[in-house]
Amino acid sequence: MYAFELERPTTLADAIKALGGEEAQPLSGGQTLIPTLKQRLAMPSTLVSLTGIDELKGIKNEGGTLTIGGATCHADVAKDGSYPALSDLAGHIGDPHVRNRGTIGGSLANNDPSACYPAAALASGATIVTNNREIAADNYFTGLFETALDEGEIITAVKFPIPEKAAYVKFEQPASRFALVGVFVTKGANGVRVAVTGASEGGVFRWTEAEEALSSNFAPSALEGLSVPADGMIGDLHGTPEYRAHLVGVITKRAVMKAG
Repeated sequence: MYAFELERPTTLADAIKALGGEEAQPLSGGQTLIPTLKQRLAMPSTLVSLTGIDELKGIKNEGGTLTIGGATCHADVAKDGSYPALSDLAGHIGDPHVRNRGTIGGSLANNDPSACYPAAALASGATIVTNNREIAADNYFTGLFETALDEGEIITAVKFPIPEKAAYVKFEQPASRFALVGVFVTKGANGVRVAVTGASEGGVFRWTEAEEALSSNFAPSALEGLSVPADGMIGDLHGTPEYRAHLVGVITKRAVMKAG
């Protein structure tokens, strides 16, 4: 580790002001950022902690939309239960330490290609709310560890429309509990959405072919004969691109079955 300044604002306004400084970076749960700092892959001169800002925490279910504060930890999302599939997802992120420190805003801002929340946001048609604007999930994820966030922009909340049916299934790497492949499926007023994480070199994506098939018949059998191409899939020591492409089909069927 190296020397840096740590700011602990208690209001969003103070956090935004602190992030206006040179080489300042927001710190939420720190589950990815702290290891990155230890490896000196990032070296900001100032970290601005968001965990002391009460207005960024909490969960509200209003009119069929679940609004979750950006600094809300995974454990609180898991306990809420208003959106069962999302709570189930949160309850299987990492281990108890990660779930009690990591935050939904931090996860979405980091956009790890194997993280779980990006699939939930994309499949749910969520809206990412920042201190400046609201961004539809379809426009938010732009690539590997890349999002539509501007420099210094903070995720203040995430709005999830609660669908009629939904489920998340992941084939996890046992040590990290990240998804080798994770699929979140929803069925609601706006149709069927299928989002895949952990598989693609481009990060989370919607499997539109599966969405079309499931819109006519929301059952695992509707996916027979469908597959995603191996081109562009992640290949590493845990699995080849072909293996991950195969898993997408398998896990999607399991998610549909789990959603009922």
